[in-house]
Amino acid sequence: MKGHVARRWKQFVVAGAMVALVAGMGSTLPSAYAGGTIKADDDKWISIGMGIRTSFNSLENGAVNGHAYSNEFTINNARIYINGQVHKYVKFEFNTDCFNCNIVGTQQVGGGTGFGANSSIGLLDAIGKFEFNEMVNIWVGRMLLPSERGELNGPFYHATFDGFRTPLFPADFSSNFNAANGGAGLYGRDNGATFWGKIHPFGTHLLYVATVSQGLRNGPNTGNSLMYTGRLQWNLLNDEPSPGYYTAGTYYGTAGDILAIAGNVQHQKDGAGNLTGSNVSDFTGLSVDLLFEKVLPNNMGVFTFNGEFKRFFANYGTGAFTNNPGTCFCVFNGHSWTAYGLYLIPQEVGMGRFQPYVRFTSVSPLYSSMRQEFEYGVNYIISGHNARISAYGRYGDIETKGVFGNYGPNAQGNKADSFHVALQLQY
Repeated sequence: MKGHVARRWKQFVVAGAMVALVAGMGSTLPSAYAGGTIKADDDKWISIGMGIRTSFNSLENGAVNGHAYSNEFTINNARIYINGQVHKYVKFEFNTDCFNCNIVGTQQVGGGTGFGANSSIGLLDAIGKFEFNEMVNIWVGRMLLPSERGELNGPFYHATFDGFRTPLFPADFSSNFNAANGGAGLYGRDNGATFWGKIHPFGTHLLYVATVSQGLRNGPNTGNSLMYTGRLQWNLLNDEPSPGYYTAGTYYGTAGDILAIAGNVQHQKDGAGNLTGSNVSDFTGLSVDLLFEKVLPNNMGVFTFNGEFKRFFANYGTGAFTNNPGTCFCVFNGHSWTAYGLYLIPQEVGMGRFQPYVRFTSVSPLYSSMRQEFEYGVNYIISGHNARISAYGRYGDIETKGVFGNYGPNAQGNKADSFHVALQLQY
């Protein structure tokens, strides 16, 4: 009984915090959202923008004493966006983020001490773009690899605040965070070259992307093999307005009806495991994803569905967890899937519209126990992805067993409730 009372109390706190945020922002929020642009002429310009994501998170039994709820305010992202063009066919993109800003209190990163030592502004994207026409484009530098939609949404363009609940591709595991493992990229980015374009067969829209990048360096990859990534996305109804090969989890009905199905494959020789010969494996990742968005007739709102399935092959064996485990690049091996539906209510309440949703995620590692999670929540949409408040709860064991790692045989964790309130702003 006591547990149920505590759970209801947390739900009340979440709802109250969300209402307070909405009310507090009512008179101060800007009315327009677009990065500022300095233009020399039609072929030369530069723009600058920003984005922040911050949240309050409370996990059952997540406090230090092991039985109270954790209560943490977090800076999830703090980004600066710089884009420009120097020639009719030549553009660039330069973005930064605040790394490790979500670390709580005085935890140390890289040997630092104190609250300010756990975060730093660093390079996220650095892309030179040769964009000749819709069908032929080449990007070089550090950029997002063309994996599944969830990754290409980035944190700011998911349909939900925390979209990353299934195992990540290797490019999300950086040597900056664990140097012993080599590292295969940073936040889904890698250094390489990407060829992409779009064609329109029979009135549909087919996007193709292919990338050659560094992938895992060091560790089991003693031969410095490269990583190869490809994606095909087929929009059967309306095309998506996202730039380049980027995506979004919803367009809130502004793009009309959308039905997009996509597949992705990624491969690197000796891309998983550790230095022990019997524990080295090639890495191959496969994914399929689906976006369906329907603008309901008679101004009845917008329904959105996202689905994703992944299968990773990284057969380094259980010995990789015990033979020099500190040197193992033990990426996920197994399958996972997630599905969620959202409904955007057409009537405005205050300065925005409510969007309730539900989501289910299942993760089945080959070398570890299954973990699952049910999520329920509501977004308050003020200006699309540029201004959004979210309140949501979860129940499951993904958080307690490990979201982005801990796929070994000793992973343990009980099912737990968690509650979250989050704010996202972009300009």
